Amino acid sequence: MKFFLQARSWLFLALLPLALTACARHDTVHKIQGHVFGTQVEISIYGDSEEQAQDLGAQVLNEFDRLHHKFHAWQPSQLTALNDAIARGESFEADQEMVDLLKSAAELSAKSDNLFNPAIGHLIRLWGFQSSDITAHGPAPEEIKRWVDANPRMSDLVFEGTRITSKNPAVMLDLGGYAKGYALDRAAQILRAHHVKAALVNTGGNILAIGQPGARPWKVGIRDPRRDGALASVELHDNEAIGTSGDYQRYFMKDGKRHPHIIDPRSGETVDLVASVTVIASGGADPGLRSDGNSKPLFIAGPAKWDATLKELGLKEVLLVDAKRQILMTPAMRARLGTAE
Repeated sequence: MKFFLQARSWLFLALLPLALTACARHDTVHKIQGHVFGTQVEISIYGDSEEQAQDLGAQVLNEFDRLHHKFHAWQPSQLTALNDAIARGESFEADQEMVDLLKSAAELSAKSDNLFNPAIGHLIRLWGFQSSDITAHGPAPEEIKRWVDANPRMSDLVFEGTRITSKNPAVMLDLGGYAKGYALDRAAQILRAHHVKAALVNTGGNILAIGQPGARPWKVGIRDPRRDGALASVELHDNEAIGTSGDYQRYFMKDGKRHPHIIDPRSGETVDLVASVTVIASGGADPGLRSDGNSKPLFIAGPAKWDATLKELGLKEVLLVDAKRQILMTPAMRARLGTAE
């Protein structure tokens, strides 16, 4: 069963600011901010001293910076070196971290029937999204067809230990839809190793919770993709992550049509039927990765086929806002939002 609502029925929630708040007002939450992955990031640490919190926040930001430079899709990085080797038909000696991340991406790609496909970097570049400065762009249809027909997939990658080759030279890897979620999980490992009481890590719309700040869980807002403020609030418990993919940050308008950075690998076109998809993942060692990655195939599947995609991916807590600002949500997500204040 699914729920389908008009967004105006949610006006009582629209006044909630998109903010991260500790429900225990009298306890200290230290916030450390930075800018990485092309977005604002924030680490909120509860209970430690200001000095300890700043030190831990700096460690997390340093880790984010490392990952940003290692997996950058168009500036020189280990990922671009791999892409260059693939284009030359050569093998590449990676490291275990990169191999593990690419293997997990390949697993999600297979589960989603290739709707999640980080191998389509050539299409992402063709549309002008491998840039910090996005401008209106209109790729020629024959160029789009060229890269769609080349059919690059994650299954084209071959792993022999840490050596990577590709059966298809058209593969160009872009982990922009995956690396921020991985970064959340790495942040959690760092913070848990230092035994923080509670923390909340936000990488520009992807958020992970550790512990609980006092008597109440962390509370976050789900952004309204078309208006200021939030559509809803949700409480996040220990080792839960929430990830949102939207069409409102990295996009351009051309001839009255919105072109977001999420591309359907089947057609090579940008997706304009969905405004945002929010996924909550919990448990295990990678809730950040799962909350980030799973939102992309649902975004591409759109309202008409999201039920089938939900079942393929085994997801329970999902909210989708379509381009007309109508809302679909799973029963578990509806129940979750109903308990939030």
